[in-house]
Amino acid sequence: MIEAPEAPAYLDSLLLVLDLWGVFFFAVSGCLLAVRRQFDIIGSVFLAFLAGLGGGVVRDLIIDDGVPNAFANPLYLIPPAVAAALVYFRLITQGRLRRTLLVFDAAGLALFCVTGTRTALSAGIEPIMAILLGVATGVVGGLLRDVVANEVPEIFNRHGLYAVPALLGAGLSSLLWTLDVFNWLTAALVMMAVFAFRLISLRRRWMAPNAARSTEP
Repeated sequence: MIEAPEAPAYLDSLLLVLDLWGVFFFAVSGCLLAVRRQFDIIGSVFLAFLAGLGGGVVRDLIIDDGVPNAFANPLYLIPPAVAAALVYFRLITQGRLRRTLLVFDAAGLALFCVTGTRTALSAGIEPIMAILLGVATGVVGGLLRDVVANEVPEIFNRHGLYAVPALLGAGLSSLLWTLDVFNWLTAALVMMAVFAFRLISLRRRWMAPNAARSTEP
């Protein structure tokens, strides 16, 4: 653990707002997956909370700095409930479920890899470990969502990079924090870069190398 510099008050407020938006985006992805899998409203709400809060809860439990934010602040319960209601009343387009799900998932990934890294750094975690926690914050919620819904997790989907954009966002966030230039503007730029990277990788079907090198000529 390292002693974290005191952050400006506005940065803490910004972190909360971004974190709540990240919860919302991931929660919507959970609800859309529930629709795709033809779950009932209970399943939709469950996936909303699991996808929206899972990554942050795991991060906070690892940091071990008190009660996880999702349980300490009632505001975190609002985005999943709103997401479930919006999807139930079809106020979020469901015409192309898979595409819409991936867009919301990418938005949640972009926000969470940044806010997760910043949360870890502000708790005094070493930069390298903070990067790993930032990646975990970004991918764990989606991983839990997909496993519970009996889907191949997006992190293992070979038709687009998932953990790599999160690693990029977490790494840049840690670097900006170390250089003392982490603010709302730089955070927003990193998030947009991660979001774009993820969607472009899906569009162009970028893939990470296989687990074992191919022996075919």
